[in-house]
Amino acid sequence: MSSPSRNDERAEVPPAEPESAPDEARSAFDRGVLWCARGAAWLVFVAMVISVYEVIMRYGFDSPTSWVHESVVMLVAVSFALGGPAALASNRHIRVRVLYDTAGPHLKLWLDRFNDLVTFGFCLAMSYAAYTMFWDASHNPMGEWSLERSGTSWNPPFPALVKGVIMVALIIMCLQAFIHLIQSLRGKPAPVTPPDEEGTV
Repeated sequence: MSSPSRNDERAEVPPAEPESAPDEARSAFDRGVLWCARGAAWLVFVAMVISVYEVIMRYGFDSPTSWVHESVVMLVAVSFALGGPAALASNRHIRVRVLYDTAGPHLKLWLDRFNDLVTFGFCLAMSYAAYTMFWDASHNPMGEWSLERSGTSWNPPFPALVKGVIMVALIIMCLQAFIHLIQSLRGKPAPVTPPDEEGTV
């Protein structure tokens, strides 16, 4: 009786996992947001560089700076604020999809419409709240232009700047949500990102 060939004895090699697909933007506006977000992501790198500079100056030359800490906080806060539009543009926001994954195509479309409507309403309300917050941070009680400052020895107007960036980010998200709502009302489904890639529950 002949012995089995090496080909028969070979263990079956599991297929390689497909590479994760690139983020799919739902509109040209979303693509523009993602393009800008890639540039804004460098703010974190800038924050890291000046943090290293502070460590060297403080412990190497006994000459601490008065501006690095506030600058790092401002840069990181701005990058986090701009992360909202980027996540919405690439469909990477965190969400619970237990019902959505079990629904059929028709129900999914209506769930998309409901989600886009709620997102638009939420972003609209938050944009108004951010506007009032920025107005208070950029005007004195007399209504004159006066930027809120940190109150430190350096005293930069970073609090007003960060609040302004938050307002702009929410307005952008409001426009994104409105475009998504129009698309879903026209019957265009939202792009689906695998749960293991987007961190959903």
